[in-house]
Amino acid sequence: MSSVKLAVIYYSATGTLHAMAERLEAAGQKAGAEVRLRQVPELAPAEAIASNAAWSQHFDRTKDEPKAAADDIVWADAVLFGTPTRYGNVSSQLKQFLDTLGPQWAQGLLADKVYAGFTASMTSHGGQESTLLALYNTIHHFGGVIVAPGYTDPLKFADGNPYGVSHVTGGSNTDPLTDAQYAALDHMAGRVVRVAGKLTAA
Repeated sequence: MSSVKLAVIYYSATGTLHAMAERLEAAGQKAGAEVRLRQVPELAPAEAIASNAAWSQHFDRTKDEPKAAADDIVWADAVLFGTPTRYGNVSSQLKQFLDTLGPQWAQGLLADKVYAGFTASMTSHGGQESTLLALYNTIHHFGGVIVAPGYTDPLKFADGNPYGVSHVTGGSNTDPLTDAQYAALDHMAGRVVRVAGKLTAA
């Protein structure tokens, strides 16, 4: 059986989602998938980026990384979308990318794939669950198969998010990922690849 094709498509302003996406890339490869890691383009004006040192530094570090295209989703058997929370919703950068997929959606090219999401916020009740649920509204329209982690492994009681994987960066927006998040990311990638493999085999 050929390997599952996994696309990890994300937006990251200051680097947290970038770190989560890289962990998912590694976990997907470990699970036997062929992985494309793709960042969606930045939309914010230069003056907004320059006003935040962490944002500016991350933008400069990642500006030459491969950018997401519709073909990355068409190619994939499974897609993991990452976005920071923005008022309990999907970031405008990721949403703009999703909104360009009308032609592929109209042809049914986004359906029957496995999808799940990951997010981060500065506060522990900063809209993480509503962000993932809002993201999944789009997946319903795609006709995708949402494979959220649920509580399918005891480690999810440490991570605490059955809707996807999330992280709290703290008031200074600098708290690093912990073993709980790494384990949850590994679990989600493995589960998504496993379910996608069953669907493609069928």
